[in-house]
Amino acid sequence: MRSRYVEGYVLHTYGSEKYLRHAVASVLTLRRHDTERPVALYADPSQIERLHELGLDSLFSVLDVLPEAHQSIVGFKHHLDAFRPFERNLYVDSDIVWCRNPDPLWARLSAYEFTATGLHKADFWFGGPKGLGILADRILDRRRRTMRRFGLTYLPRVQAGMIYGASGQAISDVMSAARDFLARRHETHFRSRLDEGRSEESCEWSMAMAMSYLDLPVFDWFQGQDSPQLDFIEGFVDHDRDFHAVRCRHYADDFVHGLRGLPFDGLRDTLVRLFTRLPGKGDFMWVTPYALHFGWMHHKQPFYDLADRLWHETCLGRGTVGYEKGVDTPLPLAAR
Repeated sequence: MRSRYVEGYVLHTYGSEKYLRHAVASVLTLRRHDTERPVALYADPSQIERLHELGLDSLFSVLDVLPEAHQSIVGFKHHLDAFRPFERNLYVDSDIVWCRNPDPLWARLSAYEFTATGLHKADFWFGGPKGLGILADRILDRRRRTMRRFGLTYLPRVQAGMIYGASGQAISDVMSAARDFLARRHETHFRSRLDEGRSEESCEWSMAMAMSYLDLPVFDWFQGQDSPQLDFIEGFVDHDRDFHAVRCRHYADDFVHGLRGLPFDGLRDTLVRLFTRLPGKGDFMWVTPYALHFGWMHHKQPFYDLADRLWHETCLGRGTVGYEKGVDTPLPLAAR
């Protein structure tokens, strides 16, 4: 069946109402720059009911139930072939703020049947242990062992916060391969995120293996001034209160740029100052990406605050709800 729409954004959410707020906030920032392309949201029934109750369902051209079996990271992102409302779909996380007109991004994505943002080469941290166990992986070269076992010649780094799919066959092929690789995790060097105390399994390393196996290119995460998305890292991003104007300090040197991920700000800033004094290490550019991704747990608070403000302001504008910070369910207002 031919889709009613050609290009559109696809989001999903489930669980606490705060995640629904995140999706609404992300769409509101999108509408600052793209007022035409439709948005699909797959959500659990209670969230859909909440949107109808507040009159926020009009934000979405497609609003459908996310089955319980798909209410997880791999449950959704390893089954994108079941969620293809448009001819060309851009699957995006809900913790994203849109910063500029995405028309050029769509034009570039149109050359692909399937792609996801990432890097052409994954390091040992990708899907590996987060502690000293990484040393054993490097010394024993377990990454290479996994590649050889599955007949892969390279292993990309997939960042699944932005995935593009236009060909139904390509989407199905990637999803099927990713599910198979995840089921065979015990034959790889990759670690289960459930063993680290997280509540959900990662979809990224298995999708990266699938894309390598099928010889599908990743969409480079870092493209200078034309980067599709960049991480929000406090101290590396200039922005106003509601993220209308955003620019990220992006170091041209990969090693220096990688220092941004250090968890201790003081150590991070000291190392950046030291290494940028070396010849050729201090070059940086100010970049406004198409999307700013709040993927780092210890840098999410500004997005949480923005989502609460936009939820509050939008609902107040419709005269339907009040707001109390920290309470999932807003408080009723007297009718105006």
